[in-house]
Amino acid sequence: MNPEMIKPSMGVLNLSRGTHKFQLTRHEPSEDIGQFVKHFWIVSWDLTEQAPYLQEVVPNPCVNLVIESNRSAIFGAAKQKYTYHLEGKGVVFGAKFKPGGFYPFIKQPISELTNQPMRIQDVFDVEIGNLEQELLTQESESDMVRLAEQFIRPKLPPWDDQIEFINQIIDRVKVDREITKVDEICDLFHLNKRTLQRLFDQYVGVSPKWVIQLYRLQNAADTIEHQPRIDWSELSTELGYYDQSHFIKDFRTIIGKTPDEYVREQLK
Repeated sequence: MNPEMIKPSMGVLNLSRGTHKFQLTRHEPSEDIGQFVKHFWIVSWDLTEQAPYLQEVVPNPCVNLVIESNRSAIFGAAKQKYTYHLEGKGVVFGAKFKPGGFYPFIKQPISELTNQPMRIQDVFDVEIGNLEQELLTQESESDMVRLAEQFIRPKLPPWDDQIEFINQIIDRVKVDREITKVDEICDLFHLNKRTLQRLFDQYVGVSPKWVIQLYRLQNAADTIEHQPRIDWSELSTELGYYDQSHFIKDFRTIIGKTPDEYVREQLK
């Protein structure tokens, strides 16, 4: 379980600025738990006598189990950017499940978690108040991971081949910018569109169309962050858009700002 400082990556907006306000690390799970969990993540901050900080995060097609004082829960994929309020001193611990990796634990459509988080104690044998107190006060991050694995391991379900298949699809969408339509996924993976949509609703919680849109626009935000002076027409074309206005509309839906507004933020 080796900790790794998160490098600038898609998902956390303006990460280079945020690292002056908080620390973000991730930890690989043990092999058995790693069949279902992508990684554990820990955010810690000390803003004592400083102004609160708002960190923006772009959604991803994963379920996250989050342990935070008085706010612990299991969250499905959000469908738009969300903002996390950091104030005072604190720490948050999370387990990010692989796309599709949480479904075998509950055997109900993950889409049901989109707007309704699930209580951790409804899935795992924990008393949430004791868990928050014990895990969040550990001095070592590796001990935090160890405690999390202790309550996850007894509930590990049998392996489900659909998880690997879903991750193959999503990994292809992430790296192949030429994938712009659900029909193209169906052709690549020899699937009926209705079957694909049902699979994503059940295992991932969001539609394949949304996943395509998400990664295209995360790519755009990452590009803008590193190259604020951009030819919008060229960028939108590179990302598979043939209509610049459509690109701007989708960018605002996921990122929360228009591309111009996002650029101005980078130049501050």
